[in-house]
Amino acid sequence: MMALLLIGFMQNKINMNSLLKLLITGVCPALVVLSMLAFSMADQKPKQGDQKPNIILIMADDLTMYDIAPFGSKQVYTPNLKRLASEGVCLDNMFNMVPVCSPTRQSLLTGLGPVRNGAYPNHTMIYDGIKTLPTYLQALGYRTAIIGKKHYAPESAYPFEFLGGRDGDNGQGKDVDLLKAEDYIKKSANKPYFLMFASNQPHEPWNRGNQQAYNPEKIKLNPNMVDTKLTRKQMAKYFAEITYLDSLVGVCLDIVERSGDQENTVIMFATEQGNSFPFSKWTLYDQGLRSGFIVRWPGKIKPGTRNPAMLQYADITPTMIDLAGGDPAKINTGVKDGNGNSGFDGASFEKVLLGETDHQRDYVFGEHTTRGIIQGSNAYGMRSVRSINFLYIENLNYEGVFKNTVINSALFKSWMEKNPTRATAYQKRPKEELYDVIKDPFNLHNLAADPKFKTIKSELSSKLAAFMKQQNDKGLATEMDALNRQPKHQPKD
Repeated sequence: MMALLLIGFMQNKINMNSLLKLLITGVCPALVVLSMLAFSMADQKPKQGDQKPNIILIMADDLTMYDIAPFGSKQVYTPNLKRLASEGVCLDNMFNMVPVCSPTRQSLLTGLGPVRNGAYPNHTMIYDGIKTLPTYLQALGYRTAIIGKKHYAPESAYPFEFLGGRDGDNGQGKDVDLLKAEDYIKKSANKPYFLMFASNQPHEPWNRGNQQAYNPEKIKLNPNMVDTKLTRKQMAKYFAEITYLDSLVGVCLDIVERSGDQENTVIMFATEQGNSFPFSKWTLYDQGLRSGFIVRWPGKIKPGTRNPAMLQYADITPTMIDLAGGDPAKINTGVKDGNGNSGFDGASFEKVLLGETDHQRDYVFGEHTTRGIIQGSNAYGMRSVRSINFLYIENLNYEGVFKNTVINSALFKSWMEKNPTRATAYQKRPKEELYDVIKDPFNLHNLAADPKFKTIKSELSSKLAAFMKQQNDKGLATEMDALNRQPKHQPKD
């Protein structure tokens, strides 16, 4: 009988409670029970607290945070993101540092601001010698891989195991094969892993998902938009692709559940910068830089919670290092800032995740340049600083005209025809902008010239100047040097 008990325990057919019951009733001698317990403890994996957690980062592409259910959308069907939020924490004040794709990813993966790391225009590259997240995590014993969109440079600085994917989606064939991600997870059974799934959705041209799922006539547009027939049609396609993205999130959640290691796996989801409608991506308004961020960590993060702490993308890499058992405060990033420091621009927000604090930063910062972007202005530099209540923007080249791919689109032409004042405001902006983000969440009413806000504007302007100094940001001179930060403008060997 004791032999059968031992076999049953080893095959998980008899659990700890059953054994204790047998001990209490005298059916199984104590010596045998203790022997089986010792055998089991030697053979089983360490407890969750003794293990380094696996980390999965799912990153959307051009998704405005307000367009998913966890951050307030009542229009877009996102059941898997809703589920993830119900099982984790929503970080309500996470901010990107630059509202275009390549600099976004590289600020996240370096823990440094875009000007300081060199990757500040789009389609860009970091400076030689700067270390990145995969390097840090590999030093802590992790396998590191990426699947989907890379959009960083030089590739040698990002030593990921590449599982396939592409930088863009034309709607033809399979965009990404997540079975390769599952295979990677299976092969990482005896070693902690980091996996980044960088989706191409819902980036234009909005060709995935059920294009008939949303009725353009019933869509509610935000007050910063011009209501035209084409705007509604495009928004419906964008919504459909968000739902498609949500289905991919569901695939990822199922893969983790099948892995059997769900309890020791941290899942993060980031919306990236805003969508490609006007006043969103390519701008420093809240719809361009504010990012939805959700984190699930079973047994550590209280399910269904929210945290208002102000955070920015430079904080993400230090946080992952912290979760992996490293000390981000002791790391030399490979480049000094304007104050002579070599550490990160960000700091770990593990305490925010665990609900131990609701404060991290008093200010977050942003920058954008049109120089070097597709159909962009020769130079229309912008810099911003945001507190919990106010957003201040300085347009370095305000006498020029703001241009990007949106300006030449049929959608923007429909805006110009119906509301030329609103459309023109997208292209021509004053030197300074100031918004009360609580009363004016869509940044429609510029308070910069109002004397009642002179002190607030002066304070924020001073904070922005200090940040630019720390980033080695020379303003107009930095803008004009943007082409030298793009690989396509580098001399050929």
